[in-house]
Amino acid sequence: MKNKKFSIRKFVNDIHLWLGLGSGIILFLVCLSGTILAFEHEIKDFFAEEVHVEVGTAKHSIENLSKLLEESDQGFVTGVTLPDIETEPYVFTVKKDPKERRGSQIMVDPFTASMHTIKKSGADAFLMSMFRLHRWLLLDIPVGRPIVGVATIIFLVLSISGIVLWFPRKFKWKQFKRGFTIKTSANWKRINHDIHNTLGFYSCIFLVIMCITGLCWSFDGYREGLGNLMGVPIFDRSGPKIETGALSKSENITIDQAIALANEKLEYEGELSVSLPNKKNNYYSFRKYNNNNWSPVTADRLYMDTGGEILFVDVFQDKPMNVKIASLIRPIHTGEVLGMFSKTLYFLACLIGTSLPITGTLIWWNKLKQKRKKVSKPLV
Repeated sequence: MKNKKFSIRKFVNDIHLWLGLGSGIILFLVCLSGTILAFEHEIKDFFAEEVHVEVGTAKHSIENLSKLLEESDQGFVTGVTLPDIETEPYVFTVKKDPKERRGSQIMVDPFTASMHTIKKSGADAFLMSMFRLHRWLLLDIPVGRPIVGVATIIFLVLSISGIVLWFPRKFKWKQFKRGFTIKTSANWKRINHDIHNTLGFYSCIFLVIMCITGLCWSFDGYREGLGNLMGVPIFDRSGPKIETGALSKSENITIDQAIALANEKLEYEGELSVSLPNKKNNYYSFRKYNNNNWSPVTADRLYMDTGGEILFVDVFQDKPMNVKIASLIRPIHTGEVLGMFSKTLYFLACLIGTSLPITGTLIWWNKLKQKRKKVSKPLV
């Protein structure tokens, strides 16, 4: 019976060892870039130019600011984001050509109407490189994406097999206790082993979550299968089906009036983003983040026709659980789902994940050296 258990453990150990050695470099690069990307927005904000809002007695209307932007040859306004803090600027999205995909962003002081175009810094270029490294290993997408996907599957197997190996052979508290601590007073080999074993255990659940969600970007079949299992498509960005023929025939309202109506319906404090009517969708689209929600990335949606009639309200808290989880796959993967708290946990877990190929290789190398010493030891 003991031999059978030992043979299973040895089999798991061999899988863990050789898969780890074979994928070590790729996993190191993916985890390293993921560690940096955990605080992507904070890094961008740190290096971005600051725009100070001079709080005055009265604000310009959104309608007036939009006209000023167009008159200054900035382009036509397609949307605007209104912060929930008075000292922060409005962020307008403008395009000079309707065919532009995203356009450019301009920060505007609502009191003075001063404008500042958001320009990309060196940090943006660096983080884009980290993104491409994380997703495609800086290779062409058709080549790099499946390589990262396979490495992610291997990492998932390594995480599960690592937990199996973490459990001691004898289920006694004294044996378990060793797996929870790092013996800092021991030699460097033991410390390295404890770092790999103990920190790997603590970070395992987060690494497993990252792997399960990360595969949605690597393999279309996996994403569709997970969506079928959950009963809702993953990365479904489609909005509600609104029949343009049923839109209000009443007189058009201004964007400021539309915003006021949206805030009346979504009556809470939070950042509000507005997409203006266009040829494709002749209605307003609002996205608002409730400051009191459990997650800072969950938003409520509201759609309104140009006459001020509310067409559809999509409240995140009212959605079924499977729809909520499916819509949060990305923030669950990146750690943004619970704000700074979860970001910090993911950063630490990813940092540990970066160290695991190094500490694991050192464990293998030390054992290899010991075996060589035993073989080469002269007979007396």
